[in-house]
Amino acid sequence: MTKFVVTPADVAQRDAWAGGAIPEVEQVRPGLWSVPVPIPVNPLRYVLVYVLELPGGVAIIDAGWNTDEAYDALVAGLAVAGYAITDVKGVLVTHIHPDHYGLAGRVREMSGAWIALHPADARLVRERYDDAAIDSLVERERELLRRCGVPALTLDELAGASMMIRHMVTMARPDRLVEDGDELKLPGWDLRAVWTPGHSPGHLCFVSPARRVLFSGDHVLAKITPMVAVHPQSSRNPLADYLDSLAAVRKLDVDEVLPAHEYRFLELAERVDSVMAHHDERLAEIERAVAALDGAACWDLATRLTWSRPWETIPPFMRRAANNETLAHLAWLEARARVRRVAGEPDLWFPA
Repeated sequence: MTKFVVTPADVAQRDAWAGGAIPEVEQVRPGLWSVPVPIPVNPLRYVLVYVLELPGGVAIIDAGWNTDEAYDALVAGLAVAGYAITDVKGVLVTHIHPDHYGLAGRVREMSGAWIALHPADARLVRERYDDAAIDSLVERERELLRRCGVPALTLDELAGASMMIRHMVTMARPDRLVEDGDELKLPGWDLRAVWTPGHSPGHLCFVSPARRVLFSGDHVLAKITPMVAVHPQSSRNPLADYLDSLAAVRKLDVDEVLPAHEYRFLELAERVDSVMAHHDERLAEIERAVAALDGAACWDLATRLTWSRPWETIPPFMRRAANNETLAHLAWLEARARVRRVAGEPDLWFPA
């Protein structure tokens, strides 16, 4: 299949991404700015924080990791737009992953800004980021991986693989909960929330019909597809959630997509179609692998799939993600009776 290539809304931003650089702070259009905030030791390199001008201040969509480098970049980017961190009135968080939510608490401490999340992600904050609750989450992850057939020698390493990035989040309970279809009360903006679960249970996009733009978070990106995985805080079938969410945003009538990574682009519907086709191909590949092995654990299937690099070179954290993404596709196939699971230690997968 020939992959659809989106048209960049700004060639310089696309070229910076393609060249391994961080793009410039830019005024996207009157009253709207894009501020790249660096992500440490991560191939994504930066998250794009969007600054929405309001009377007497700004609101931001996402915030970045809680590192001094990220905070300084956010402050510097706001200064280019003519604002200080104390001018931030609100932080609209697309979802609770550290590169989006991590700095929100620090911004609130400095400015008094409110923080907004979807309720489905708000419910996960304590277990994910509170030191008193994290052991339970790690234990649930360990059990999931064990049922997937992860080798005993690597089970503990993979179960705790995300612990190294927890310090990059300031735990902050939201001040406001945003539901699907809510109109955000931002003067001068006709911003509406679109609930798009899949990448996280409470992922939100924000659409402005008047400006004909979609702030897509991680839901729809220009080049890569977001991780959609089964894990202790996901739904039972997150890929079904994600594909349904894609179908919902595909109907939106916008001229430009403003994602949280890579670069802005123009063709929403065509990009959604391409992402859906990618998952169709992945589902077919996994279905073939299940048929060939005829009774394999999820981990064994994951090691045999096509990834962006050889399995042997994938670091532990990403191997866990690969396993859990494979499980999400298996759950989707199981729900449609295209494969069947035989529970055990580990669970085994067979053709339907």
